[in-house]
Amino acid sequence: MSESNRFHLGTIGALTLSVVSSVSIVICNKALMSSLHFIFATTLTSWHLLVTFCSLHVALSLKFFEHKPIDLQTVIGFGILNGISIGLLNLSLGFNSVGFYQMTKLAIIPCTVLLETLFLSKIFSRSIKLSLGVLLLGVGIATVTDLQLNMLGSCLSFLAVVTTCVAQIMTNTIQKKHKVSSTQLLYQSCLYQAITLLISGPFMDRLLTKQNVYSFEYTPKVIGFIVLSCLISISVNFSTFLVIGKTSPVTYQVLGHLKTCLVLTFGYSLLRDPFSWRNVFGIMVALVGMLLYSYYCIQENQSKAEEASAQNQRKEAESDPLLRVENGTTKSNELPLSKGTAWEVDKDLHA
Repeated sequence: MSESNRFHLGTIGALTLSVVSSVSIVICNKALMSSLHFIFATTLTSWHLLVTFCSLHVALSLKFFEHKPIDLQTVIGFGILNGISIGLLNLSLGFNSVGFYQMTKLAIIPCTVLLETLFLSKIFSRSIKLSLGVLLLGVGIATVTDLQLNMLGSCLSFLAVVTTCVAQIMTNTIQKKHKVSSTQLLYQSCLYQAITLLISGPFMDRLLTKQNVYSFEYTPKVIGFIVLSCLISISVNFSTFLVIGKTSPVTYQVLGHLKTCLVLTFGYSLLRDPFSWRNVFGIMVALVGMLLYSYYCIQENQSKAEEASAQNQRKEAESDPLLRVENGTTKSNELPLSKGTAWEVDKDLHA
């Protein structure tokens, strides 16, 4: 199997793992928070990250992956930034209406495109921008209901969008710059994310819920769902880094909106959540946007691969004169002379 085919299979596997694990953890957390009334989202996320770090530490000791050190300042800053972005997203949900929070999540894609264009000189084609616009329109129709604004909530949403975009762009750039795998980066950074949220989580949850996470009654059923949520989170955290490393932050956000559509569909079909024709229409428009985005990405990747292949062939032709001969590009005065050439035959005849 060629390297290109292995890369495509790896990308498809990463996307599938991300979708399955994310939808699974949403279902698990919905049962935990709605049915069992454990509503401490930030503290739960810190436990997710701590369990992820412990599992990766065990995997490292069993030599499932190789530890590759990265500049400590970069890793600590990256880990803390990720923790802050998670906390700000939770605060944004707590201080805004659900509709405005959904708008905040939608704003991550155009903000990411803007930041990558300005600071990384990345070029997004008109077709890609159009497909992203269709996607955002569809998700907006399906999920955004009320838009109640307030100053504090708006500021928190703005900070959440910016920190999330920067953290996801850093996930991609650090992996490529330091040539580390998603597993290596996750292992080195998730402990700092966990520490950030372990310290701030209980205070944030108390601010949002008016309850103390450590005073909650932990029944065996609650503990069971928390353990299940933490185990699923290992796959969620791993697949997040994997997808961003193999694709891009924008593609990861597109995938996130696909998950939203799947969760909405699951909630309606199995849990009989309230659903309307507006939700159906919005999901259909969003799916069209996702298909267009996938189609244009595949086309652009194929064009880039063909251009790279053509450039390699030109370089080889320039460096190897035999290739120029085969291609008929060598001039007559560049051909090497050997015995039996015309001037030698002529010389023998007139001797």
